[in-house]
Amino acid sequence: MTTGDAGKPTGDAGKPTADATRSARQGDAGPAARALRHVAARASGPPVDTAWRVTLNFHPDRSNAGTGILDSMAGSGIYSSQFVTGTGNGGLTARPGGDRWRWESRMFGGAYDEAPAAERPVYGGLNFRHRPFGAAPRFGSAHLRLRAETLGRSTFCYPDSCFSPDAVGVAARLGLVDRAVADGRDVLDDYVEAQVHGPVLLSHDVEALVLDPSHRGTSVEAAARRLPCPLEWHPGFRVSVATLRQHPYYRGERYVDLAESIAVDGWLDPDIVGRAVAAGRHDPAAVKRVWHYVARFGAAHGSSAVPAAPER
Repeated sequence: MTTGDAGKPTGDAGKPTADATRSARQGDAGPAARALRHVAARASGPPVDTAWRVTLNFHPDRSNAGTGILDSMAGSGIYSSQFVTGTGNGGLTARPGGDRWRWESRMFGGAYDEAPAAERPVYGGLNFRHRPFGAAPRFGSAHLRLRAETLGRSTFCYPDSCFSPDAVGVAARLGLVDRAVADGRDVLDDYVEAQVHGPVLLSHDVEALVLDPSHRGTSVEAAARRLPCPLEWHPGFRVSVATLRQHPYYRGERYVDLAESIAVDGWLDPDIVGRAVAAGRHDPAAVKRVWHYVARFGAAHGSSAVPAAPER
């Protein structure tokens, strides 16, 4: 996913061609196959637990060029990378010569250096803790939970790829989870990053879209129900400004002040934060820090609750 604010993909602003979709799914000569082989040669450890899932966290109420993220996904049927969308919940460096481009070139042995944007991987996290909020909620309140079959075409690293880590893995050899557990990082930073190679088709590769309950009855829910995958709800993020005042140094006191200015009756949730973004009166980077506060202190991160039954 990305990770560590390295550029999280949030949706699709353009539909990859059918040829790109086919080439990313077949054969041993394509960039996806070469990337997987390159990482596998450097990986070590036991095989992945097939009960774990890759999750792709994102903010479902954001827009790209005036089109809602979920509407774009419904139109394309594909979850696309930042190289396609030009949007993200971290640093926007997915361009030739940019940081994300260089990280991918290093991590995948140059496999994607000449590849079309539509063939590049998407980023998420391995939800080895079975958290109902997804593996990396710092990148968004919603997530797509991918089917177990996608583990076989995923690569992994720890920590986030923005740190150019040497510890990498594939489904057959994944020794990263113990390292993540032993590190004891902050709950927003303790994910194992996943890169899913080949297109993520909403109708084929997604077990469910999982939303925050603050989006019930909104245009987000209406758009979500147009996607060709089941809809679920997680327990939700909600936090009071009074609670944030107890943690002024987590991201900075000025972000707590900003949180108070956008709060409704002293409370924040993903819908309230999303409306603040849409209003455009604040620096998006500053509102992102407010979201970090909500994600960190607005949920029971130790929860192992089982997600609700899927809806259609």
